[in-house]
This record gives sequence, structure tokens and C-alpha cells, in this order.
Amino acid sequence: MEINLDNKSEDTYIFYLDKKNYIKFCPKRGGLITDWVCDSEPILYFDKNRFLDKTKSVRGGIPILFPICGNLNTNESIFGKDLESLPQHGFARNLRWEYEHNKNRDCLTFLLEENLTTKKYYPYEFAVKIDVILGIHNLDLEITIKNKSNKFMPINFGLHPYFNISDFKNISFSDYPLICQNQTNNTLEKTLGLLDNLDKGIDMLVYSSGQSSFRDYGLNREITVSHPFPFDINVIWSDPPRKMVCMEPWTSPRNSLKDGFRRIEIPPCALQRLFTSINIKKFD
Repeated sequence: MEINLDNKSEDTYIFYLDKKNYIKFCPKRGGLITDWVCDSEPILYFDKNRFLDKTKSVRGGIPILFPICGNLNTNESIFGKDLESLPQHGFARNLRWEYEHNKNRDCLTFLLEENLTTKKYYPYEFAVKIDVILGIHNLDLEITIKNKSNKFMPINFGLHPYFNISDFKNISFSDYPLICQNQTNNTLEKTLGLLDNLDKGIDMLVYSSGQSSFRDYGLNREITVSHPFPFDINVIWSDPPRKMVCMEPWTSPRNSLKDGFRRIEIPPCALQRLFTSINIKKFD
């Protein structure tokens, strides 16, 4: 595998397995994977025009959510009056990440550590390392979060992959529980009832078995995200008329850094490891 500059003005690079299988990424914009081409097919949705407008948040690719998923129900910092309130989905998706080709593992490695910007929001020293392993029909992400502080460090972590679809009417989900949380109004509802409104826009959270899948009968492919505990929450989001579906592995629901529900506390000088794998399967 090799890394080549893709577009200097956009600070994007390309990581090749071969000409039919590669990813593109932008270290400057949150270590964002913008594109994944699998067997010559684009897997990820990516709004290029919005990406080029740096006043707007990204819509597409695989944004990284840290140290919170979603938002907090307060405008004040939960870490003290001298700090600023964390933005939605945290700060990781807005910062420059370091990257390298890890030749020992033949993978792409992203790294984010505390800096002057993170310390405005988050009073901890940390290192987030993500090994991105590209296969023929799979993309594996091994996440290691290190607490370099001398106190317990609270975190949530999530990934926000946007998947290309042919049309909402062609999508069928599997591996979901009967009941979900509607994040637009924080009510419990029947999962299938919300999924039937995919073409109208949904934002739902489910506590999964650690595997989430959908089939696209227009593209004849199944996408499965494996995300074992404690990465087993699945958020499904659609934003029509964009032809995309987000199927997001999270460790914790919104506001959990404040209320403590499923909040991860990393001990001093300890690690938290997470894993997810996105697998593509074609069918007739």
C-alpha cells in the first residue's frame, strides 16, 4: 500500500490497496475519510461543495466524534467556569490530525493529542490513535484512546459514516431491536415505524447486538457494521433529499458525559480500545 497526495489545495490524500480499492482522507479536516472505493464502487456519500465551504460542517465521509457524541443539554462547560462548552460531537472532527503509513501493519494511522485548542474545552491530556486497515471488501478501524492525565478521564466516542444509497425505497434494515429512541423528541418508539419514514428524515438510536446492517436493492449490496461493546450503540440518520444513510457506532448516547449513563471513565495512564469493521457484500 502507499499514500499519495490527491489534491494539494484541499489537503487530501489517497491510500491505495489497488486501483479498484482505496480511500481518500483529509488530515486537516478532522482526519476525515472522504471517500472509500470498494471494488470500483463508491461506498461513502460525500458533499464536495459543502466540504469546500469551510464555514459549514462536513456532510459526508466518516467524521470522528470525540470526546462526546451528539450534544450536551447545557450551554456551560461541565468541566468548570473557566472552560468553553463542548461543541456538538466534540472537537476532534474540526482539528488537524497527524497521519502516517504504518508499514509494520500496512495500515493508515491517525493521531490526535491534546493541544491549546482542546484545552479550551477539555482539561485532560490524551492521545487518540486510529489504525485504518483497508481490505478488498472491508474497512477496519482500531481505536485506542489513552488517558495521559493523572485523573480519571470521561469520554464518549463515535464514528459518523455516510453511506451512498440508490434510493430510500430500496433500503431494508436488519439486526435491529424492536424499540428505539427517537432523538428528535427523546421518545421511545417502534423501530420499524421510524425506519418506514427514512425518506422523510429520521434520527434514531438503538442499543444493538454489536452488528448493524442494511441492504440496498438498487445497488445490490449489503453493508454491515460490526461494532462490539462498548461501541454497540447504533444511530441511524437520514437527511433527504440527500441519497445517503448514516449508520453510526457510538459508545454512549447524547448528554452521557453529563448524566453519566454509559459514560466511559478511563483511569490515569490507561487505555480504552474500540473496534469497528465495515463490510461490503454484493448479492444478485
